[in-house]
Amino acid sequence: MLHKEKPDYNCNQYGFYTLDQLVPADHFLRQVDKVIDFDFIYGLVVESYSSDIGRPSLDPVMLVKIPMIQYFYGIRSKGGICLFCPSCL
Repeated sequence: MLHKEKPDYNCNQYGFYTLDQLVPADHFLRQVDKVIDFDFIYGLVVESYSSDIGRPSLDPVMLVKIPMIQYFYGIRSKGGICLFCPSCL
């Protein structure tokens, strides 16, 4: 709710955080990232991507990490991560 008597009140109601600040240093996924160097994926797909034709692509490393996270945490879904549908869990 806006406070008419204190106009600066609402200006102080937000904060900016990065994932590095929110995820603990000893988290399992940080440990996986330290052990596995995903840079080899760029070399495998370099012929499949163009820097000047078409829309910007998604990061190929992300496309490998998402199914890994689904596997690690037992997330089963039909076409993506679906947290709202009980049949996908």
